[in-house]
Amino acid sequence: MSRRTPPKKTPAPKLAYMNEDFLKSPGARMLRVEAEFLEPELRLRANGVRHTVVFFGSARIRSEEESKGNPLLEKTAKYYEGARQLAYKLAKYSGKLPDEKQFLLCSGGGPGIMEAANRGAYEAGQRSLALGISLPYEQHINPYSTPELSFNFHYFFVRKFWFFFLTRALVVFPGGFGTMDELFEMLTVIQTRKAAKHVPVILYGRDFWEDVVDIPALARWGTISQDDLELFHTADSPDEAFDLIVKDFESHYLVDPEPYKPYFYGFGQTH
Repeated sequence: MSRRTPPKKTPAPKLAYMNEDFLKSPGARMLRVEAEFLEPELRLRANGVRHTVVFFGSARIRSEEESKGNPLLEKTAKYYEGARQLAYKLAKYSGKLPDEKQFLLCSGGGPGIMEAANRGAYEAGQRSLALGISLPYEQHINPYSTPELSFNFHYFFVRKFWFFFLTRALVVFPGGFGTMDELFEMLTVIQTRKAAKHVPVILYGRDFWEDVVDIPALARWGTISQDDLELFHTADSPDEAFDLIVKDFESHYLVDPEPYKPYFYGFGQTH
């Protein structure tokens, strides 16, 4: 019998959860989806985040200083400033509430209206959330969001879940396809009562919404009920939007002896 040299010791095979090739493969898709539910859950809970007010709106809108000299941008800059001022007022108001009642401003993390929301909270000295999305052409998270409360999602549907899960109000500024998608999905969740909580929706900028989306026409055509038109309100100024949100918040969450309290395992009081 010939003598063979013993084989050299080889490194131990990678643990499955340390195997990056596997984790990025189609077979691990459900693990990636679950990670986008669980990692934000743990981080939000560790940072004591209970409630949010969510801002939606276009990434293309710019501040007044950035818009000078561009007629189209100048036309929409008022919405950036409105979002910034409204976020500032809401953050200041929330900071005076008891800890368990406080809410944080939440945006999609990008530029435009999203930046304005995070910027207003930052200027008020309050934390804010950024729920970013990874896209081939997408920008980075804006610098005004709180780093430990900034997230980057791959899956749109998981990101939408986190937008809605903790929110106490939605403020929707002028926007494009993404804003419309978010608005109508949230209205559908509210209309069909898929969440056991009250969420007011504020459409900011009557001129834009009446020109671009004639929602009352859906009732006139019978595709929604007349009562569904009460699922949203419109506002034209930070003060008007602020009053609508605060009045609703105080009547539904500050006077209720047992307000809606999301619990993380099981993802809250949903059906």
